[in-house]
Amino acid sequence: MLIPELGSSLHAERIAELRARNLARKQPWRFPDGNVALARSLQSSEGERSWQLRRGLACRDCLSVQRFELDELELLVGRYAPHGDDEATRETAANYLKQLPPAPGQTGHCELDRQQIFARGIDGMLADIRAISEPADADAREFRVSACLALNGLSLLIERAGDCVAEALAREQKAARRAELLDMLESCRRIAHEPPATFRDAIQLICLLDKAVEYADRVALVVPGRLDRTLWPYYERDVAAGILTADDALALIECLYILINDTRADGLAMSVMVAGRDETGQPVANALSYLCVEALRRTRLIYPTVGLCWHDDCPEALVALAVELTSRGIPNLGFFGDETICRGLRDLGVPASASTNYINSTCVEITPVAASNVWVASPYFNCCGVLLDEIAAQGAGATPAADFESFLSAYQQRLAARIEAAVAQQNDWREKRRRHGRKPLQSVFTRDCLARGRDIDDGGARYNWCECSFVGLANLADSLQVIRELLFSSRELDFPALHVLLQSNFAGQEPLRQRCLSLPKYGNAEEAPDALFADMVQFVRGECRKHRMLPDGSPFVPGAFCWIMHERLGRETAATPDGRLKGTPFADGCGPAQGREKYGPTAAILSTTSWDHSALIGGAAFNMKFPAALFTNAESRVKLRELIKSFLIRGGFETQINVVDAEMLKQAQSHPDAYRDLVVRIGGYTDYFTRLSPEMQDEVIRRTEYA
Repeated sequence: MLIPELGSSLHAERIAELRARNLARKQPWRFPDGNVALARSLQSSEGERSWQLRRGLACRDCLSVQRFELDELELLVGRYAPHGDDEATRETAANYLKQLPPAPGQTGHCELDRQQIFARGIDGMLADIRAISEPADADAREFRVSACLALNGLSLLIERAGDCVAEALAREQKAARRAELLDMLESCRRIAHEPPATFRDAIQLICLLDKAVEYADRVALVVPGRLDRTLWPYYERDVAAGILTADDALALIECLYILINDTRADGLAMSVMVAGRDETGQPVANALSYLCVEALRRTRLIYPTVGLCWHDDCPEALVALAVELTSRGIPNLGFFGDETICRGLRDLGVPASASTNYINSTCVEITPVAASNVWVASPYFNCCGVLLDEIAAQGAGATPAADFESFLSAYQQRLAARIEAAVAQQNDWREKRRRHGRKPLQSVFTRDCLARGRDIDDGGARYNWCECSFVGLANLADSLQVIRELLFSSRELDFPALHVLLQSNFAGQEPLRQRCLSLPKYGNAEEAPDALFADMVQFVRGECRKHRMLPDGSPFVPGAFCWIMHERLGRETAATPDGRLKGTPFADGCGPAQGREKYGPTAAILSTTSWDHSALIGGAAFNMKFPAALFTNAESRVKLRELIKSFLIRGGFETQINVVDAEMLKQAQSHPDAYRDLVVRIGGYTDYFTRLSPEMQDEVIRRTEYA
């Protein structure tokens, strides 16, 4: 496979200016909410009995009135123009929507099924749906009509995108820009009805389709996903025909990345994935895999993350490129263990041939491509919060646990009850979604909704499991180690005293807190805490397996990633036995708690891979942090590459790396305007450091900096 040759400066000024404009105009939320259009449509259809049809009409109506804006440097159209509705109109619409029956629960966090629209186009898909024999079931008939309405709306939206380009073309005087606009207009007019014919067509369609589903169906975070697979046939054909260069393709990918940042609030996550293997187990990395990684060099914004799916046959040059960008302080790269994840998916019943086609649907949680109604992070469990409840109960009880095994069993029973209650809540929400939800456009692009004649909210999708996440597992393992040592081995404390100590936040007891901190900790290749962590992973895996989710008995799947919840849950949790103080963050994933690794990254990797990561398809992120001064030559980057590969070879799920000096982070705290584009990796996603809460900033600084 040839690595694409790139010109050194082609499009560089354009991308630099688009990046600067994004940073300058970035608002807390620029994406129009569409409340007014949605409320108007639903009000106009109140005489219609079928909620499915009303949602199909609303999808069409919302998309048909949406307009776009375009500046003179953009190569893709995708920024929705503000609606211009006054405050009173927006408030009236919001109040109308509030009185609708609730349809709670997770949405989006998926990559759509683009196979049919790429093969047949919108008009072809409509013809295929209409050619199906009339279903006998009334619900299936209504779903089919709503699907057609949604596709009509998508076609109208893409026409509106073309209208925006046509208006810009009418104003444009410069020949070079007119040529670009003509290409953009031709793409929009074609993909509004027909299949994409070129690389430009295909990437423009991805941009508009994903945004349409998010907007019209009220879906959160539809991701570009496996761009190197989706776009490869178009890239290969256009390059061979001489109508596309690697530089041109790179610029289009960069424009897509910038558009994602233009239309997303901070603090979320959007994902692209590259490499991995196909359904036969063969490597799929290609020239686009390199370009999707390379596009991060000039964009350097928080979105998207790019996950590299590593396996034994992954090209060394691709891994080297990802490591090189990481070593230059671009934290958007994540390194995923392909076989570990595929094994976990197979364990959930995904066929081997399909298990290789997955996506980290936003942060590091895994969902199948094209067929997912998987709910992620639903919910987050505060592992140490449950521990404190058990400590309080033991302290207040007449007969506290006589040995550590009895205490651990009591804690696990308490956690099991929380899991059972969470499953009941998620199933209640799924029933409410079945009755009051509906997402006709997302359903069209999710297998097997069309084949089953059922909306994604009504059980139409192929995969419907629910992923939860256990936050603070490292703190839990460390705390259990302290309890075993101080309450059962040395008998230095009892449960009433421990409860008082923690509720007082170790007040006046700093030597005792240091004693807690000095005991063996997860992350140092020490058997006792590592075994406690592994035991808890096996426990939550087994406990989750006892439960089943609506609508089809899908599993309840654990994870150990945290997004920003390690800070949020830590903020509301008292001190814990491991020495963590009240209100401070928990560990930021499946790695050790902040600052507790004594023996460097190798020991941390040994601990972190001492248990089976495939159990945590709900996501498991291992963060590492290095000073920038460490990577001044090629040799140091090779060492980093081998370190990452060691983690993955040992069965690691995902690792992500910050290369930034603690002193720079402290400077950014003091002078945020000078560091407004400083991007750091948090708990599976990237964010601007200066826009984080002070507590989260401190958490990133406290992470161990390997030298």
